[in-house]
Amino acid sequence: MKRIVLPILSVLMLGCGDDTLPKPKGYLRLEYPNAVYEKAIVPLPFSFEKNKLADPIKTVKTSGNINGIDIKYSSLKATIYLTYKDVKNGNIDSLLRDAQNLTQKHAIKADEISHKLFENKEANVYGMLYEIGGNAASQSQFYVTDSTHHFLSGSLYFYAKPNYDSIYPASEYLKKDITRIMETVRWKE
Repeated sequence: MKRIVLPILSVLMLGCGDDTLPKPKGYLRLEYPNAVYEKAIVPLPFSFEKNKLADPIKTVKTSGNINGIDIKYSSLKATIYLTYKDVKNGNIDSLLRDAQNLTQKHAIKADEISHKLFENKEANVYGMLYEIGGNAASQSQFYVTDSTHHFLSGSLYFYAKPNYDSIYPASEYLKKDITRIMETVRWKE
Protein backbone atom coordinates (compact mmCIF):
# COMPACT_ATOMS: atom_id res chain seq x y z
CA MET A 1 0.00 0.00 0.00
CA LYS A 2 2.90 2.34 0.80
CA ARG A 3 4.17 1.79 -2.75
CA ILE A 4 0.96 3.22 -4.19
CA VAL A 5 0.15 5.94 -1.65
CA LEU A 6 3.65 7.43 -1.45
CA PRO A 7 3.97 8.21 -5.22
CA ILE A 8 0.41 9.61 -5.34
CA LEU A 9 1.06 11.89 -2.37
CA SER A 10 4.36 13.03 -3.93
CA VAL A 11 2.65 13.93 -7.20
CA LEU A 12 -0.14 15.79 -5.40
CA MET A 13 2.27 17.77 -3.24
CA LEU A 14 4.53 18.70 -6.17
CA GLY A 15 1.57 19.54 -8.37
CA CYS A 16 0.11 21.97 -5.88
CA GLY A 17 1.39 25.48 -6.10
CA ASP A 18 0.19 28.93 -7.02
CA ASP A 19 -3.24 29.26 -8.51
CA THR A 20 -3.09 29.49 -12.29
CA LEU A 21 -4.25 32.82 -13.60
CA PRO A 22 -5.62 33.53 -17.06
CA LYS A 23 -3.24 35.29 -19.43
CA PRO A 24 -3.90 39.04 -19.36
CA LYS A 25 -5.30 40.58 -22.54
CA GLY A 26 -2.68 42.00 -24.83
CA TYR A 27 -3.36 44.96 -27.09
CA LEU A 28 -1.53 45.81 -30.27
CA ARG A 29 0.25 49.12 -29.95
CA LEU A 30 1.10 50.79 -33.21
CA GLU A 31 2.87 54.10 -33.24
CA TYR A 32 3.46 55.97 -36.46
CA PRO A 33 5.79 58.93 -36.78
CA ASN A 34 4.32 62.40 -37.02
CA ALA A 35 3.82 63.19 -40.67
CA VAL A 36 6.29 65.59 -42.25
CA TYR A 37 5.24 66.79 -45.68
CA GLU A 38 7.28 67.97 -48.65
CA LYS A 39 6.36 69.14 -52.12
CA ALA A 40 6.31 66.27 -54.59
CA ILE A 41 7.90 66.91 -57.97
CA VAL A 42 6.05 64.87 -60.59
CA PRO A 43 6.11 64.97 -64.42
CA LEU A 44 2.38 65.62 -64.59
CA PRO A 45 0.40 68.90 -64.73
CA PHE A 46 -0.11 69.14 -60.98
CA SER A 47 1.86 69.24 -57.75
CA PHE A 48 1.02 68.22 -54.19
CA GLU A 49 2.62 67.51 -50.83
CA LYS A 50 3.52 63.98 -49.77
CA ASN A 51 4.60 62.44 -46.49
CA LYS A 52 8.38 61.94 -46.17
CA LEU A 53 7.64 58.46 -44.77
CA ALA A 54 6.69 57.39 -48.31
CA ASP A 55 9.24 55.87 -50.67
CA PRO A 56 10.39 57.88 -53.71
CA ILE A 57 7.51 58.34 -56.15
CA LYS A 58 7.27 55.89 -59.04
CA THR A 59 5.73 57.07 -62.32
CA VAL A 60 3.41 54.84 -64.33
CA LYS A 61 3.29 54.92 -68.13
CA THR A 62 0.39 53.84 -70.31
CA SER A 63 0.68 53.94 -74.09
CA GLY A 64 4.04 55.68 -73.73
CA ASN A 65 2.61 58.56 -71.69
CA ILE A 66 3.03 59.09 -67.97
CA ASN A 67 -0.47 59.15 -66.53
CA GLY A 68 -0.03 57.98 -62.98
CA ILE A 69 2.17 57.78 -59.94
CA ASP A 70 2.50 55.34 -57.08
CA ILE A 71 3.20 56.58 -53.56
CA LYS A 72 4.45 53.48 -51.79
CA TYR A 73 4.74 53.14 -48.01
CA SER A 74 7.01 50.12 -47.53
CA SER A 75 6.88 50.30 -43.73
CA LEU A 76 3.05 50.20 -43.79
CA LYS A 77 2.82 47.74 -46.70
CA ALA A 78 0.54 50.10 -48.61
CA THR A 79 0.43 52.22 -51.75
CA ILE A 80 -1.62 55.21 -52.81
CA TYR A 81 -2.17 54.95 -56.57
CA LEU A 82 -2.83 58.23 -58.38
CA THR A 83 -4.13 58.39 -61.96
CA TYR A 84 -4.26 61.60 -63.98
CA LYS A 85 -6.51 62.21 -66.98
CA ASP A 86 -7.15 65.27 -69.12
CA VAL A 87 -10.65 66.65 -69.16
CA LYS A 88 -11.54 67.20 -72.81
CA ASN A 89 -14.47 67.00 -75.20
CA GLY A 90 -16.98 66.96 -72.35
CA ASN A 91 -15.66 63.75 -70.77
CA ILE A 92 -15.94 65.03 -67.19
CA ASP A 93 -19.20 63.11 -66.65
CA SER A 94 -17.64 59.80 -67.69
CA LEU A 95 -14.53 60.46 -65.55
CA LEU A 96 -16.71 61.17 -62.50
CA ARG A 97 -18.87 58.11 -63.19
CA ASP A 98 -15.79 55.87 -63.55
CA ALA A 99 -14.35 57.13 -60.25
CA GLN A 100 -17.65 56.58 -58.46
CA ASN A 101 -18.16 53.14 -60.02
CA LEU A 102 -14.68 52.05 -58.91
CA THR A 103 -15.63 52.90 -55.35
CA GLN A 104 -18.97 51.09 -55.63
CA LYS A 105 -17.20 47.88 -56.74
CA HIS A 106 -16.00 47.60 -53.13
CA ALA A 107 -19.58 47.66 -51.81
CA ILE A 108 -19.75 43.86 -51.92
CA LYS A 109 -17.20 43.52 -49.09
CA ALA A 110 -17.67 46.92 -47.46
CA ASP A 111 -19.66 47.43 -44.27
CA GLU A 112 -20.18 51.06 -45.23
CA ILE A 113 -19.05 53.66 -47.73
CA SER A 114 -19.11 57.25 -46.56
CA HIS A 115 -18.15 60.28 -48.58
CA LYS A 116 -16.84 63.73 -47.82
CA LEU A 117 -17.11 66.58 -50.26
CA PHE A 118 -13.91 68.55 -50.86
CA GLU A 119 -13.75 72.12 -52.15
CA ASN A 120 -10.87 74.60 -52.48
CA LYS A 121 -12.17 77.52 -54.52
CA GLU A 122 -8.91 79.48 -54.36
CA ALA A 123 -6.94 76.64 -55.97
CA ASN A 124 -9.83 75.58 -58.23
CA VAL A 125 -9.82 72.04 -56.78
CA TYR A 126 -13.04 70.15 -56.14
CA GLY A 127 -13.52 66.52 -55.28
CA MET A 128 -14.77 63.70 -53.11
CA LEU A 129 -13.15 61.40 -50.55
CA TYR A 130 -14.71 57.97 -50.06
CA GLU A 131 -13.99 56.06 -46.86
CA ILE A 132 -14.70 52.36 -47.14
CA GLY A 133 -15.33 50.43 -43.93
CA GLY A 134 -15.02 46.68 -43.64
CA ASN A 135 -12.89 44.05 -45.34
CA ALA A 136 -12.82 45.74 -48.75
CA ALA A 137 -9.71 45.72 -50.92
CA SER A 138 -9.35 49.52 -50.74
CA GLN A 139 -10.01 51.57 -47.61
CA SER A 140 -10.01 55.02 -49.25
CA GLN A 141 -10.69 56.36 -52.73
CA PHE A 142 -10.84 59.94 -53.93
CA TYR A 143 -10.84 62.26 -56.89
CA VAL A 144 -10.13 65.94 -57.46
CA THR A 145 -10.73 68.04 -60.55
CA ASP A 146 -11.00 71.58 -61.84
CA SER A 147 -13.89 70.39 -64.08
CA THR A 148 -12.37 71.87 -67.24
CA HIS A 149 -8.82 70.54 -67.75
CA HIS A 150 -7.62 68.20 -64.99
CA PHE A 151 -8.89 65.05 -63.28
CA LEU A 152 -6.93 63.13 -60.63
CA SER A 153 -8.19 59.99 -58.92
CA GLY A 154 -6.56 57.96 -56.18
CA SER A 155 -6.91 54.69 -54.29
CA LEU A 156 -5.31 53.25 -51.17
CA TYR A 157 -4.41 49.54 -51.20
CA PHE A 158 -2.58 47.36 -48.68
CA TYR A 159 -0.39 44.35 -49.52
CA ALA A 160 -2.35 42.08 -47.23
CA LYS A 161 -5.61 40.21 -47.10
CA PRO A 162 -8.18 42.85 -46.21
CA ASN A 163 -8.85 42.52 -42.49
CA TYR A 164 -10.36 45.79 -41.36
CA ASP A 165 -9.42 45.44 -37.70
CA SER A 166 -5.76 44.80 -38.53
CA ILE A 167 -5.25 47.53 -41.12
CA TYR A 168 -7.44 50.16 -39.44
CA PRO A 169 -4.60 52.07 -37.69
CA ALA A 170 -2.51 52.26 -40.87
CA SER A 171 -5.59 53.15 -42.89
CA GLU A 172 -6.40 56.05 -40.57
CA TYR A 173 -2.79 57.29 -40.74
CA LEU A 174 -2.78 57.17 -44.55
CA LYS A 175 -6.21 58.79 -44.77
CA LYS A 176 -4.56 61.91 -43.34
CA ASP A 177 -1.98 61.75 -46.13
CA ILE A 178 -4.75 61.42 -48.72
CA THR A 179 -6.49 64.44 -47.24
CA ARG A 180 -3.20 66.35 -47.41
CA ILE A 181 -2.77 65.39 -51.07
CA MET A 182 -6.26 66.68 -51.84
CA GLU A 183 -5.68 69.91 -49.89
CA THR A 184 -2.34 70.67 -51.57
CA VAL A 185 -3.06 69.74 -55.22
CA ARG A 186 -2.18 72.68 -57.43
CA TRP A 187 -2.77 72.55 -61.18
CA LYS A 188 0.06 73.59 -63.47
CA GLU A 189 -0.84 75.71 -66.47
